[in-house]
Amino acid sequence: MRQYSPRRHRRRGISARSQLFLTLLLVTAITLQISYPLLDGEALRLVTLATVYFGAALMIVHAYFSYGWRYSITYLLITFTFGLVIEQIGIRTGWPFGSYSYDPSLAYQIFLVPLVVPFAWVMMAHPVLVAARRLTTNWVFLYGGIAMMAWDLFLDPQMVAAHRWTWSDVGSGIPFEREIPISNAAGWLFAGMGLIALLHVTLPREPKKGGAETTFVDIFLAWTFFAGVIGNIFFFHRPLIGVCAGIIFAIVYGPYGFTRWLGRP
Repeated sequence: MRQYSPRRHRRRGISARSQLFLTLLLVTAITLQISYPLLDGEALRLVTLATVYFGAALMIVHAYFSYGWRYSITYLLITFTFGLVIEQIGIRTGWPFGSYSYDPSLAYQIFLVPLVVPFAWVMMAHPVLVAARRLTTNWVFLYGGIAMMAWDLFLDPQMVAAHRWTWSDVGSGIPFEREIPISNAAGWLFAGMGLIALLHVTLPREPKKGGAETTFVDIFLAWTFFAGVIGNIFFFHRPLIGVCAGIIFAIVYGPYGFTRWLGRP
């Protein structure tokens, strides 16, 4: 084992203060998600918004501690712009996700798209890029698109049930999510492929010396899986979504977790 992972090759990592700051962001994001099924009304609306903003902040800060300012700022600008543009196209044309509209409860809007929505893309894309780059070299964009789609299988039913957005024409629904059109899954696949491909060719691939480890990303992904399965089965009374989406999520993200546990050969 020492030959496989010698101590002299281990990075020193970030300072204790930076570690604490990242920990506080992660704990806050998880605590907000824990409170979600326990609230309703205005409190639930505010927690919904805060969950996304703290999750996005966690990923931006982690990107900075791992790769530096240039990476984190470029990541934020590209992902936010991409998310806003693709949502603007989607809400006006029905492509690529399907025909939908956002509820005013999601607060401030930029031409009918709530500000919080592009930040949801920011929250999601960094962990996906980290996982995709670890698992593959030539197919980062493909894995990234599949991973973004798998993540949305938990997100969309929850937000539709809370009336945060509404589908105008479901048509052929996802087999275990009849209220969500299958075009939405296809849209996430292709939009995710485009975004991850753009990030992959634009952003540095090697972390900076002494940068943050990916432990925070690992915990966030593990929590997303756990919360999606447990929440749907025991709190939202949607066991089929919890089981089916959980299996898909595990199949997609499982190899990344496996390499993080045992290391790469």
